[in-house]
Amino acid sequence: MTVSTANKVVLGLQWGDEGKGKVIDMLAGSTDYVVRCQGGANAGHTVVCNGKKTVLHLLPSGALHKEALCIIGNGVVVDPVALSEELASLEGSDVNLEARLRVSDRAHMVLPYHKLLDAANEAKRGDKKVGTTLRGIGPCYGHKMSRQGLRCGQILLDNFEDLLRSQLVATNKHLKELGEDGFDIDEMHAQVLPYCEALRPYVTDTVALLHEAVKEDKCMLFEGAQGVMLDIDFGTYPYVTSSNTGVGGVVTGSGLNHKNVGEIIGIVKAYTTRVGEGPFPTELDDAGAEELRQRGGEFGATTGRPRRTGWLDLVVVAYACRLNGMDSIALTKLDVLSTGDDLPVCVAYELDGQRLDTVPASLEDLARVKPVYETLPGWSEDISSCRSYDDLPKAAQDYVRFVEAQTGVRVGYIGVGPDREETIVCPS
Repeated sequence: MTVSTANKVVLGLQWGDEGKGKVIDMLAGSTDYVVRCQGGANAGHTVVCNGKKTVLHLLPSGALHKEALCIIGNGVVVDPVALSEELASLEGSDVNLEARLRVSDRAHMVLPYHKLLDAANEAKRGDKKVGTTLRGIGPCYGHKMSRQGLRCGQILLDNFEDLLRSQLVATNKHLKELGEDGFDIDEMHAQVLPYCEALRPYVTDTVALLHEAVKEDKCMLFEGAQGVMLDIDFGTYPYVTSSNTGVGGVVTGSGLNHKNVGEIIGIVKAYTTRVGEGPFPTELDDAGAEELRQRGGEFGATTGRPRRTGWLDLVVVAYACRLNGMDSIALTKLDVLSTGDDLPVCVAYELDGQRLDTVPASLEDLARVKPVYETLPGWSEDISSCRSYDDLPKAAQDYVRFVEAQTGVRVGYIGVGPDREETIVCPS
C-alpha cells in the first residue's frame, strides 16, 4: 500500500463516524506530524490493526505510529481528565507518547463543571434536546466565545490555582441559576488540579512549532473530528457540534494558513449514519435500520449509542465536497453493502414539487424533503480480500464510479474491511 508524503487533511463528509480513524492511521505512517484541530473528547476514532481495536478520543489517530509527533491544536477543547485516562490506556503498549505529544497553550480546557452545564442545558431543552454526548464540549466552546474560558497555557502561570477557583465559583453560581444543585467548590478544585498539573509537561506554543515545521518542509497530516454536516455553520443547525468541522476549522484550529494544508481527503461511508437528533432524509425504517446497523457495527465509539442508519445521500456528500474543495474521497465500509440486494442512492431532494440539488439551510425544509433515489445493482461477493480496484466485482466498481460521477471528485481510497490493511489505494 503506497501513499504520497505531501501534507494532507482528512475530513468526514457526512454526520461523523465515517471511518476517519482508519484512513488517518493508514496515512500517518508516512508523516512527521499528526494534528488535531477541533472538537474534543466527543470524537471517537477507531483504529484496527492486526485485529486489535483501539479507540481514541482526544489523541490524534496517528498517535499509533511511533515516529509521528502528535499535536493537539488550539482549536481543540482539551479535557485534562479524559486525556490523562487515554494516555494511561496506552500504557503497556508499544505506543509511548511522553516524548511525542504537544498540546497547544491556546487550547481551551473542558473541566468537570462543563459536563454539568451540558447536562443542565439538555434537560432544559426537554423534547427539543440536541442529543449531545454530554462531554461538556458546547459549554466549553461557549466559555471560549464569551471570553470566560481557561486555556491550557494558563496552567503554567503561578496564579493558576486562583484562576481555577474563580471559574469554579462563577460556574457554580450559574448552575444554581439554572435550577441545579451546583457542586462543592473545594472538592472539585482538589479533583481537577492534579489532572491539570499532569497536562503541564505537554503544553507548548504549537503555532510556532508548526510554522517551524513548515520551514523545515516536514510532512503533516491534519485530522478532522465529527463531520461536515455537524459543522456549527454549515451543518444541520442546531443539531450540530460546537466547532467548524471542515477545512476552515483546520486553518483556524492549527494556526497555519490555507497554503499549508495540502491535499484534502473527504471520508464518505458507503451508506449514511448519524447520532443524536435532527433531520436525516435517507433514514431507514426500524427493521432496515437495525439490519444495516448490525452489519456495519454502528454503535458510537464514544458513547456506545446505536447510530441511525440509512442509504447513501449524495446530496449531502456533494454539498460537503463543494464547501471544502475536496481533492479525493475515501469511500469506507463498502464491504458492509455486500448483500446482493439492490442499493438505492439519493441523488436529489424533492420539496413541494421542486427538485433540490443542495442541502437547504432551513431545518424545517430539510425535515420535509423527500429523497430522490437511483437504484444500483448490488453484489454478494465478499470483497474484504480485494486489494485493487480491478479485484472488485463489477457492481461494486459501478457503485464507486457512481459516487465519483455525482460528486465530481475522484475516489482515491476504498475501505473493504476494518483492518488497516483492508484498504484499496486507487491510482491517480
